[in-house]
Order: sequence, then C-alpha cells, then structure tokens
Amino acid sequence: MAHTIAEQKIRVLISKVGLDGHDRGAKIVASMLRDAGMEVIYLGRFQTPENIVRAAIEEDADVIGLSCLSGVHLTHTPKVVELMQDNQMDDVLLIVGGVFPVQEIAQLKEGGVDEVFMGSLTAPIVDYIRERCRKNQHHGIGGVG
Repeated sequence: MAHTIAEQKIRVLISKVGLDGHDRGAKIVASMLRDAGMEVIYLGRFQTPENIVRAAIEEDADVIGLSCLSGVHLTHTPKVVELMQDNQMDDVLLIVGGVFPVQEIAQLKEGGVDEVFMGSLTAPIVDYIRERCRKNQHHGIGGVG
C-alpha cells in the first residue's frame, strides 16, 4: 500500500562526533523530535564520521544531526560532508547544533551543512526539518523515505 507524505515519518539520525562527551543537548533534541512525530535514531557519543554516515545509510535517514560542543565541528563536519557526497546522499539534510563561534556558521554552511542551530530553542529545528523534507519530497529528490 502506498504511503502519502503525511503518513511517512521523517527519519532523523542524531549523533555526537569525535571525543565530545557532552550529550545532554543532543538527547533533548532527540526527545523533542520524537515528540514531534519523527523517528529518531540516536547513535550517542564518541562516533566517527564514518560510523555516522554508515548508520545514516543503513537506517535510510532523511536527516543527519550532529551535536558539537567541544570545538570539533570544523574538524569532523567536513569529513561527514565528504562521506555523504561520496555516497550520493544529496537528498539527506545535514544539520549541526551546538555552541561555537557565530562567525563559523558561514564556514559550516559553505562547507555543505544545510543549517546550523545554536542555543536552546528547539521549535525552529522541527519547523526547518519538516519544511525541507516536504520540499525535497515534492521535488522528487528524496527527503522522506
């Protein structure tokens, strides 16, 4: 039986990358996304870019969310982007959240990150994911799978 867009759950993979052990924010975002009706795969702490991308492929994720609090965002995020490109994951959103210098947001976006979230507001994350996945689905390039 075919599913409509409204019936399909958005699949979001949330992970900490590198040696960053501060996972409270990632767990809050994961819980909030579940409460919003999304299916969340939480990989936890100390993940490598390779593990994250492999899991996103295996789980057929629509979104990869990286949580960065220890300054590793400019080290590991480019590797995640590279691995996503190598695996033709153009239809998967990559979002990054955490605490880092504001001036580095542009660098992250120029490097292939779809959106960057800082601070404690969670509603914009839900809205952004829903809107982008809806647009991707309507344009036939994936998004909800």
